[in-house]
Amino acid sequence: MLFASTFCFAQVDVVYSDLVWSDEFTVNGAVDNTKWHHQTQMPTAGGWFNGEQQHYTNLISNSFTNNGDLNIVAKKETFTDQSVTKNYTSARLNSKFAFKYGRVDVRAKVPKNQGTWPAIWLLGRNVIEPGGFFSATYGTANWPACGEIDMMEYGIFPSQPENFIQSTLHTPSSYGGSVNHGGMLASSDIADNYHVYSMNWSPFQITFLLDGVAYYTYNPAVKNANTWPFDKEQYLLLNIAMGGVAGTIPAAFNQTSMVIDYVRIYQNTAVDNEPPFNFTASVGAVTDSSVELLMNATDLSGNVVYTVSGASTQTIPHVSGVQKSVIVSGLAPNTNYTFNISASDLSGNAASNNPVILNAVTAPIINTNCYGASTLASQGAFTTGYKYGFQTTGTDVKITFELLDADKTAVVAYLWKESPFTETLMTNVSGKIFTHTITGQTVGSTISYAVKFAYAGGMSVTKYYSYVVGNACTLGVENFSKTKDYLYPNPVEDILNLKLAERNNTVTLFDFSGKVVFRQVVGGIYQFDMSHLKSGIYLMRIENSRSANTYKIIKK
Repeated sequence: MLFASTFCFAQVDVVYSDLVWSDEFTVNGAVDNTKWHHQTQMPTAGGWFNGEQQHYTNLISNSFTNNGDLNIVAKKETFTDQSVTKNYTSARLNSKFAFKYGRVDVRAKVPKNQGTWPAIWLLGRNVIEPGGFFSATYGTANWPACGEIDMMEYGIFPSQPENFIQSTLHTPSSYGGSVNHGGMLASSDIADNYHVYSMNWSPFQITFLLDGVAYYTYNPAVKNANTWPFDKEQYLLLNIAMGGVAGTIPAAFNQTSMVIDYVRIYQNTAVDNEPPFNFTASVGAVTDSSVELLMNATDLSGNVVYTVSGASTQTIPHVSGVQKSVIVSGLAPNTNYTFNISASDLSGNAASNNPVILNAVTAPIINTNCYGASTLASQGAFTTGYKYGFQTTGTDVKITFELLDADKTAVVAYLWKESPFTETLMTNVSGKIFTHTITGQTVGSTISYAVKFAYAGGMSVTKYYSYVVGNACTLGVENFSKTKDYLYPNPVEDILNLKLAERNNTVTLFDFSGKVVFRQVVGGIYQFDMSHLKSGIYLMRIENSRSANTYKIIKK
């Protein structure tokens, strides 16, 4: 049990441990109306959203407790309410408890019947929605400005395998078919077995877990009303919808249930007046474009928040007493940088020795470096992709790969040698960056390697990359290759001129963290204004009908 708890805590940024609200459903009969509100009023003329075909009722036949379980029952039956007759009934429960920041655990069996849409989710208490428990008193925002956190949904992802559950965030910046989502395949049948569906919500990020394993974290780089309406109270909803986006309901359908063992909400309630102590910070690994900062502090709350300012400002929560590594990337080579690092706790108590000031000089560019970014896989698939790098020092080659996919957790990496095949565990540098150095190589010889990323729920393998030991570029389609494309001047201060061999090209510019800065289809001649970008190293990928090439661009 101790191992399981520690493993779970390590996957979230803030650990919430005080139980503040729960329902164990220990009393048989009707749902406890001091804790739950039946939302039955239809919000639109004639029905609910998404083409759903059910009436939600407060009937005990649609929601009741029995033997320590809450049963939400969707049934095929003719039912008239609000002067509208429908052929299915179900229940939609609102918690009468709303909260800001914390952890929700729901242990449940989830129905998988065709045409059903079971969900465990949250809405902002400020939502304007007729019939909602909080709407009349607190409703000030329409959906999605109120923010929606879908902890668990099933039945609306026809392309996914059976027992795949998904979590989604709906905000003004992305809603409906939101791009902010992640999912996981359960370890056993979700209808026959209980699983624990969890959501850990801090001021910094929202992480979703299945049976204690984190599978998706939402942490937008810019948090404002558009991307982060999650700075106000939310309340919990439990329901089963019928039809609509869940698809056709079979004629033979009779009824099904979502069976919930418990609902538990945790926060940290103790008053904290003690600041972090034993705060230290130092410089770690330095490259020509990045500086690693190492921080550690102890706080009785169990969490420390580090603020790093210098080339940019970052706020990073971390577990107390555990060293945190932060890579500041996108820096100019052979340049002195100053970093101010502070530590505080979630209550705002600051460490007595704030700030710690560190200086670091980035390394000069080494011509024997070769690196790039790609999404190409030889097995499995990548969502965002990965970065790769080869660096020769003497007769040694340091190989570094970084997985950029945010939806993959518990990642380990293995270096694959193409011929003869060998597999070697790589060393985790920080985050999802892994490295391994092969020794005793012959300068001028060609080596070929790929990386297998193994993670919770599967694995993905990169393509093989060939590298000439001591050379400045890899071989193959991802090369900084000898093409008829011309990019100048490089280094660039303002305008980068592109003269390309093809007339139709997709140009993508990445910063060195892998973030897409620019993507556009351009012709054979194009002027790209880089004057607004920070100094540093960028990667430009140019794709057309004949090839895909990646170039290193240095912004002065």
